[in-house]
Amino acid sequence: MPGLRKRLVPWYLLFSVPCCLFPVFSAAQVQSPKLLPAPREAHLDKLAELPDHMVVIVPGHNEDDEFAARDLEDALKRIAPDADESRAAAARAAYHVILLRSDSAEAKAILERNSLTFDPAMVSEGYALVVDPHETSIIGASGAGVFYGVQTFKQLLPLPGTPRALSTGTVRDWPAMRYRGIDDDLSRGPFPTLEFQKHQIRVFASFKINIYSPYFEHTLLYPDQPLAAPPGSSLTPEQAKELVAYARQYHITIIPEQESFGHLHHMLKWEIYQDLAETPHGYVLAPGQAGTLPLIKDWFTQIAQEFPSPFIHIGADETFDLGAGLTKDAVQQQGYGPVYMAFLKQIHDELAPLNRRLIFWGDIGDENPDAVSNLPKDMIAVPWNYHLASGFDKLIEPFAKNGIETWVAPGDANWNEVYPVEKTALWNIQGFIRDGQRLGSTGALTTVWNDDGEGLFNMDWYGVLFGAVAAWQPGESSIADYQDAYGQVFHQDPSGKINAAEKELMAAEEAIADAGTHMTSDQIFWVDPWSAQGQAISARLLPTVHDLRVHAEQAIVLLDQARQQNPALRQTEALDAMDLGARRLDLIGLKFQLAQEIGTAYTQAVAQQHDKTQNSETNRLLNEISSNNGSCEDLRDAYSALKNEYSQVWLSENRPYWLSNVTVRYDLAIEMWQRRGDQFEEATHAWHRGQGLAAPASLELPAPAEAAH
Repeated sequence: MPGLRKRLVPWYLLFSVPCCLFPVFSAAQVQSPKLLPAPREAHLDKLAELPDHMVVIVPGHNEDDEFAARDLEDALKRIAPDADESRAAAARAAYHVILLRSDSAEAKAILERNSLTFDPAMVSEGYALVVDPHETSIIGASGAGVFYGVQTFKQLLPLPGTPRALSTGTVRDWPAMRYRGIDDDLSRGPFPTLEFQKHQIRVFASFKINIYSPYFEHTLLYPDQPLAAPPGSSLTPEQAKELVAYARQYHITIIPEQESFGHLHHMLKWEIYQDLAETPHGYVLAPGQAGTLPLIKDWFTQIAQEFPSPFIHIGADETFDLGAGLTKDAVQQQGYGPVYMAFLKQIHDELAPLNRRLIFWGDIGDENPDAVSNLPKDMIAVPWNYHLASGFDKLIEPFAKNGIETWVAPGDANWNEVYPVEKTALWNIQGFIRDGQRLGSTGALTTVWNDDGEGLFNMDWYGVLFGAVAAWQPGESSIADYQDAYGQVFHQDPSGKINAAEKELMAAEEAIADAGTHMTSDQIFWVDPWSAQGQAISARLLPTVHDLRVHAEQAIVLLDQARQQNPALRQTEALDAMDLGARRLDLIGLKFQLAQEIGTAYTQAVAQQHDKTQNSETNRLLNEISSNNGSCEDLRDAYSALKNEYSQVWLSENRPYWLSNVTVRYDLAIEMWQRRGDQFEEATHAWHRGQGLAAPASLELPAPAEAAH
């Protein structure tokens, strides 16, 4: 487009990169790019080597497009770290990336020349790419469309350590769902730093997510109601304003979810709110109390001021205590569903002056579908399910049949687990979003929950980003295609080792599931293997722990190999979290192996303690249990090491608040195995002095028969 460049006053930066001469060559010579989300139409069948300079041009000088250009420049700097911005004369020979609006004459000419149309469905967020050996045009009708085109183009850029080639051809793309979001639990343990939330926003936007919904029970600070918010672990009005402005640049709308019915224990445990609680110090706000609606209005009036989105998320899920206290008579007389619906309508009417559409969790559609017809039609229901892989129609249809808009909410299966159960998450996300699209849902909120207070968001990217992909792509998104592309797109790993490590972690989780303990991996991680519960788990888990450990350890090896092979990997803190998850899974297996071995060794030592011909063997058995290299010390050391690693990963994304509630569990495990090691050492010393070995029960060991079982 030499004529076009002469007419422009370009806004650009210039980058020096290794010199080449624009050759076009066979796709077999270079690994083809992986794109997430996959575009609707992509014809990228040739590769061209990049020239020695790249320039980003924004002819329209639109503020949104200039921001997209700066975002692209950051990516270009990563592939040309020795950028020389002073050599403007070289711009004449540079590779140009031009950001255009679809209604411009230049864009229309490019589209026509390449037999492309910009359909009405593309206007809101769609884009077209025309990638030539000498120039790329990124065309959108909106700021969001141009920005999303930039995100796809960034994925076409060569990875570190690979040949400097660019796939050429055309792309047309637009989303299947208007609203593509992440619901992030910020109320049950970890609370991110503002910098990490900004990092989340950047990553979300790069995968074309446009909704960020932080979940609040008590951690959004209300200056007029300050009691519930924990000092140092709440989002202040000033931080909210900063985050909203930051997200807006990335075309992300922040919709905070403030629970307004259930899940309010951390507020209702304060005495001044007792007249509003369904049950004393419970977690459901009682309908009908004089102060209930004014409190809700006060909350959401502040939210509407701080978060200028078209929506307000009022939560209203899992109101299990409703009818157990102050509303007992009303529920007995009218029924649970009518009382729930009446209060939801009261909230709707109370907040009507804010001119926002109300979003709520769609529990009632499954529990009492007949009551749905009474809902105001301008509300948005979010049916949720986190475990099914199919059969979601019954969750969506009660609302769809009554003319109520729906978003669907699958889950990352991360709660109460030492690492997210990704097989469950991927199936659930795939099926729920597929069925939501088929039944007319306009949005998807992939959820992350922290019920155990131990969740780390850097472990959640694998499931979260599949949610982004599935909401953008039409129909059923391929899990296999996503797994094949994830490591390359998210971590810029061309080796495939990170993808393989994720699959090893999934296999480790499968080994736990195959044991049939009916417990989460987090529960198994903390349980005492010599307790009655631990012994029941041990009987089921031991046949699978070898496979569990091999898969977890192979994940650790693959991650280390990927890092060594490519020091320029991206999102390394997420790799740290993967490593932590693998080591926690491995410790589950090690703990039950060593616990059984200790019991077996001590039982044998007791049986032969008076046989002097076996003294050497008895001493060996006792030293294996407790010594410098004893099993008790191995478990102590393992929990100690993981405490340190866990703390580092936590603090890389979260504020210190709540961390001690997790590390105290490590401390207790460390102390337990230290104490047991000391007890076994004392028993060994007593035996050396000619006294008998202590009874197993006095050393907290289960009975020999149980240990053997």
